[in-house]
Amino acid sequence: MDFQTPIKALNRVGASTALKLARLNINTAGDLLWYLPYRYDDFSQQVKIADAELGTKVNLVGEIQLLNNKKTPRARMNITEALVGDETAMIRVIWFNQPYISKTLAVGDRVSLAGKIEEDFAGIMMKSPNFEKIASGQSLHTQGLVPIYGLTAELSAKQMRFLMSQVINLADLINDPLPEMIRQQYQLIGIKQALKQIHFPKNRTEADQAKLRLSFDELFYLQLQAQLLRLNMAQERAPAINFDESDTKALVAGLPFKLTDDQRRSAWEIIQAMAHTKPMIRLLEGDVGTGKTVVALLAMLNVTRSGGQSALMAPTEILASQHFVSIGRLASASGLRIALLTRTRHQLTGVETKLSKSKLIKLIAEGSADIIIGTHALIQEAVAFKKLSLVVIDEQHRFGVEQRQALVAKAQSQQTPHLLSMTATPIPRSLALALYDDLDISIIKERPKDRPAIITKIVDESSRDQAYEFIRAQILAGRQAFIICPLIDPSDSLGVRSVTEEHERLANSVFREFSVGLLHGKLKPKLKDGLMNDFADNKINILVATSVIEVGIDVPNATIMMIENADRFGLAQLHQYRGRVGRGLAQSYCFLLTDSIEDKSRQRLEVLLRFDNGFDLAKEDLTFRGPGEVYGKLQSGFPELKIASLFDFALMKQAKDSAKLIISEDQSLAKYPLIKAKLGVLEKAHLE
Repeated sequence: MDFQTPIKALNRVGASTALKLARLNINTAGDLLWYLPYRYDDFSQQVKIADAELGTKVNLVGEIQLLNNKKTPRARMNITEALVGDETAMIRVIWFNQPYISKTLAVGDRVSLAGKIEEDFAGIMMKSPNFEKIASGQSLHTQGLVPIYGLTAELSAKQMRFLMSQVINLADLINDPLPEMIRQQYQLIGIKQALKQIHFPKNRTEADQAKLRLSFDELFYLQLQAQLLRLNMAQERAPAINFDESDTKALVAGLPFKLTDDQRRSAWEIIQAMAHTKPMIRLLEGDVGTGKTVVALLAMLNVTRSGGQSALMAPTEILASQHFVSIGRLASASGLRIALLTRTRHQLTGVETKLSKSKLIKLIAEGSADIIIGTHALIQEAVAFKKLSLVVIDEQHRFGVEQRQALVAKAQSQQTPHLLSMTATPIPRSLALALYDDLDISIIKERPKDRPAIITKIVDESSRDQAYEFIRAQILAGRQAFIICPLIDPSDSLGVRSVTEEHERLANSVFREFSVGLLHGKLKPKLKDGLMNDFADNKINILVATSVIEVGIDVPNATIMMIENADRFGLAQLHQYRGRVGRGLAQSYCFLLTDSIEDKSRQRLEVLLRFDNGFDLAKEDLTFRGPGEVYGKLQSGFPELKIASLFDFALMKQAKDSAKLIISEDQSLAKYPLIKAKLGVLEKAHLE
């Protein structure tokens, strides 16, 4: 076996399991090895049954004394019951809808159980614990720190750990790219050891050592990319953009709202930076709803008046389409020719007939489009520009060297475009400087003064009907609502609401008098666009959707955001959802639906009631992560990191110093071929 061994070659991986793993981008043994756990279940506390305390998570080892399988008469639920004993006491164990257990286990088997000690009318018990026979071999599922991985439907945690145990020794084949001097300076373990310990740590110390090394690597390569980009750009020349005061004032005067002071200052900072022949590299940051798009438009207007073109790249077709509509509306009197180029849409303002992709690409190359809005299709397809002078990247901060080079190549000139990245996740200046070295930063903190703050409420299951009545009243008043669900299709194992089930229930029962739309990522792009256009035109009253609406949906008439199973989302993600409403002048509301009775889940959601600032929420989110969590899916809007924390300033500085040291020795990285190869793989993976 090696890193390229197809995943189907592993023991117990058939075509069906391979397909499920492919959904997680796991296609080879190497992919699996680098699929890291996101937390651990701590079953290091092994106790005797008589000493097990109510409410604690423990590991018990005992012998099966009794095993019984039955079905409940009403619900026809399959229940497997066992009586497990050690030398101190007996405990009752129950599993639901897992009839195979009675065939896997037998009376007399010695088992290891991991789970929570609970109590019912018959005394203490364990409900649906992890289990494994311990006659031979090492415990993977029930003892010590047990890794927990992100899964997909019908793929179990046990399967993932079993598969990982087959590939873990591939770590021995890796040559460590990080020089010994850096490892010694910062007391970092080797990469082989780190990978083995992150998946199967013997204790908390081993898990922490592995996390430190892998976190350092992520931040080190991020810093290396930033340093190389900065050095590259310093040697290049960009077109100087002249400030067209009269046209800029005319566009601002024609806006349907008044610019905030932060918007004015940020726009001026960008326009001044583009006046030089040194390429601008600037980050425009601002929380949801603070109006970054109009600031970018003012910059693009001045580029056009200087005879150049601007490209705005967005991560999704929906967001690109929204930008095309909103920028077209804001710039309607300026005469700007705006193009939209995505996989399925090819439009140019002022051209009524439907354009083919090839025709639009030809018009862009001829200079007949001033602002070209699109997805990564702008750099991945046969697109050329007559004079590309400004590139705006929305919600994408790891703008790598290869991507920049791809855009420069399309500029058809010797000059380098100015670069503006936009983020909806506010980053404090200290963090941004640590991340991006000496990147220039413009910050928008102010929200439009005429928009009332969004009222956020936690709604229990018992108050669901009241929430529905409130939504009904809002729709009758002419407003619209989003309802967000965590999943596309039903999943019994997760016990959360799916968007398909919820849409059917709401459309046919609860809100049958209204138009209820369904939007999720599996729909074809044309259908998605049609749904969003209908929602924007108020032809759809309620849009039931998944996380596909997290960014880029701008419907000022929508005043309610209702999020099912809100406790399943990170605070940063919930904040993004909340930012989809409150974009007009009417009072807006965000309802966080939860049936969780856990105090920690409740406290976490209550943070959203206290804070409406994205960075404050990100910091609060970190405080809620348990010590067993290696990383969280809470850094939306930041660089895509698997394990590192962007709030570890000390480690960030160490990574930056190490990157500078490597580059000072050899900017071409010829002395460090392993680092160069790794950096190339990261660039390619991100570009795709």
